[in-house]
Amino acid sequence: MSAPGKPGLKVSPLAVPFPAIGTIGGVELATGRAGFYKHERDDLLVMRFAPGTTCAGVFTRHKVGSAPVDWCADVLNASGGRDIRAVVINAGCANSFTGEPGAEAARRSAAAIAAEIGAREDQVLTASTGVIGVLLDASKIEAQASAVCGRLKADAWPEAARAIMTTDTFSKGAVGEADIGGVTVRIAGIAKGSGMIAPDMATMLAFVATDAALSPEVMRSMLVPATVKTFNAVTVDGDRSTNDTLLLFATGASGSPEVTDAADPRLAGFRDALLSLLMNLAQQLVRDGEGATKFVKVTVERAESEASARKIARTICESPLVKTAFAGEDANWGRIVAAAGRADEPLVRDRLSVRFGGLWAARYGAVAPGYDEAAMTAYMKQPELEITVDVGAGEASATMWTCDLTKEYVAINGDYRS
Repeated sequence: MSAPGKPGLKVSPLAVPFPAIGTIGGVELATGRAGFYKHERDDLLVMRFAPGTTCAGVFTRHKVGSAPVDWCADVLNASGGRDIRAVVINAGCANSFTGEPGAEAARRSAAAIAAEIGAREDQVLTASTGVIGVLLDASKIEAQASAVCGRLKADAWPEAARAIMTTDTFSKGAVGEADIGGVTVRIAGIAKGSGMIAPDMATMLAFVATDAALSPEVMRSMLVPATVKTFNAVTVDGDRSTNDTLLLFATGASGSPEVTDAADPRLAGFRDALLSLLMNLAQQLVRDGEGATKFVKVTVERAESEASARKIARTICESPLVKTAFAGEDANWGRIVAAAGRADEPLVRDRLSVRFGGLWAARYGAVAPGYDEAAMTAYMKQPELEITVDVGAGEASATMWTCDLTKEYVAINGDYRS
């Protein structure tokens, strides 16, 4: 089956169905075709929020950030994340490394939507994804602003998720519920990302909205640590994006009591729901890794610190030798040992152990007693794998998720701009 993002791409064998999100009070969405792609597809998304909506975000720490990231950061810093009315997103052009003209294009995009919904331009956020180094043609967004805003509706989450896709092969969404002060609140989100995924804050693009009433400070207190455990714990190819953006909006439309204290015990359920939703979205990025056929969980145990465990896990997950072994269904545990050793983190060689699922490959610095190559080979044929590495240097652990590296990844990225 062909993917809806870019012609010729087949839907990932690891794809998951898009959920039935329904509606989130105070949120409306609409899509349109601005023409950033040669082929027919929607490539423009507007999300409108009820007056008084609060927002928190995390952004790429890439040294070549994009104009939309700069615009969002400036707007949120100036407003404190209060009374954000919309976000406008385009696919097909990253508007990154485009200087002052790129900054003006981002501003014009925000202004065009603001004019249509009766807001100020500094109440509208922007996000872009696509080719780096190409100036965004804001006139294309200006030309479609009226038509797109005229189609805003509450249940357009599936269309929204499709409109922001680039080399994604399936649209990504998640939904959940929680209780705050005896009131049920809903939370939903969409994300895009398939390649250039090694986030250092979030993902390529992700937009999450809830009808809870939360202050920006409370949202930031939850969003930042949740990002570390979710979007910052996945990698497809080790390449960070210039445009990474994760935005969380709270409309307050549920009528739940407003929470302004991050230590408020009423937040416990919502905090768990947010973490679960972000984890769901982050793992979908890996499942849609360009050319992926394996979804791989890598856990590093008994490290000196959590940061050390995370670095070792990332080194393993991003090793081309390890990833191509996964693609070839080869239980080449020696490559995992080699990757762990070059992470330049504390480990004890003679305690180093590697397990594939429940099968030991190496124990205490040598091949495991009773190692069964046939059993290992059979395990490697599964679409989802779990690798555990014990480095014997402490008590800390960390988990990351990755995928294999196939010939299709090279094919997709060899003609990315076509």
